[in-house]
Amino acid sequence: MSVTFCQSCVLPDSRPGIRIGTDGICNACHGHTANRQTIDWHARENELSAIVDDAVGRKAGYDCIVPVSGGKDSFWQVIRCQQLGMKVLAVTWKSPGRNALGQANLDALVRLGVDHIDFSIDPSVESRFMRKTLIETGSSAVPMHLAIFAIPMKLAVRFRIPLIVWGESPFMEYGGNEGDSDLNLLNHAWLKRHGILQGREALDWIGDDLTAADLEPYCPPSEAGFQAADVRSIFLGYYLPWDPETSLRAAEAHGFQRRVEGPKIGLYDYADIDCDFISVHHWFKWAKFGFTRLFDNLSLEIRNGRMTRDEALATIRRLGHQKPVADIERACAFMGITSGEFAALEEKFRNRDIWSMQDGRWIIDGFPIAEWVWERPVLEEAA
Repeated sequence: MSVTFCQSCVLPDSRPGIRIGTDGICNACHGHTANRQTIDWHARENELSAIVDDAVGRKAGYDCIVPVSGGKDSFWQVIRCQQLGMKVLAVTWKSPGRNALGQANLDALVRLGVDHIDFSIDPSVESRFMRKTLIETGSSAVPMHLAIFAIPMKLAVRFRIPLIVWGESPFMEYGGNEGDSDLNLLNHAWLKRHGILQGREALDWIGDDLTAADLEPYCPPSEAGFQAADVRSIFLGYYLPWDPETSLRAAEAHGFQRRVEGPKIGLYDYADIDCDFISVHHWFKWAKFGFTRLFDNLSLEIRNGRMTRDEALATIRRLGHQKPVADIERACAFMGITSGEFAALEEKFRNRDIWSMQDGRWIIDGFPIAEWVWERPVLEEAA
């Protein structure tokens, strides 16, 4: 099957949530243009002020929870919530792959003047859970995403905190279902639709290697309990224009550090840098969907007017698919699998609907770079 790439950005229609119209332009690009031209941002900022006033009026202590990793967007979320006059409780799921730079940036974020919970899960559970989801679904990040969502929601109910403030709105930035009526809410309905959870809840992973007790940290509060607590859970990017350059400037002004060695994966030396395992999650997009983290980053640059499509394609040509070999080795060691087993999983989850074999190499028909050097099967490379 041929893959179609957007003629405005560089995203393919094989990316979940992306649809390309008869004009050759994807829904994410159309949505970005429409957002900038038709959204009344002043009105949305007024909506946000009303939500803040409600939270401050109902609080039992903290006004809001801000889920943070220590990345640049986390800084911006905390800073904006503080500017709105809220007392913030910052909450982090502590990745077992957190590196020294990630810790330094998280420490700088806490120095903004917030109380902070750094929630660690038993590493042996994390290891078994990551291995299981990678083997069954081709994603090592299912535990991460479950924990990131569940922990702040659970703490909001437990401590009677009326508001959770997340970052960018995925639909508005990366494309999704225009029929969604709650683009500003991260609730149980949103979690059920969210593809990176593989359509499964935490307790669906119970088995010989994982018990219900093991998986408790990954379980959000019940939907009924969350609604009864009347917690509002919103995307800040729905109410305020979202731009990585804006959040970067704010973060760097308060001690955030970039990665001096350059990007771990993708375009930016300031994104996906705090954890040595996140790049493994992004890497599987190549086999599953025929694009990489770089394509996402470049598409944002195009939409924000900082790069042309030709410049983006030249960047892809120059950087290639950016296989994160060192991070794969670290993740394999943590999960207790060999490089050969990892290579077998890469081939297992290669999407034959978009990849085909030609002259002993895997290719993608419709790829926008004609002179791309296609790879041989991963198992041959590992051998």
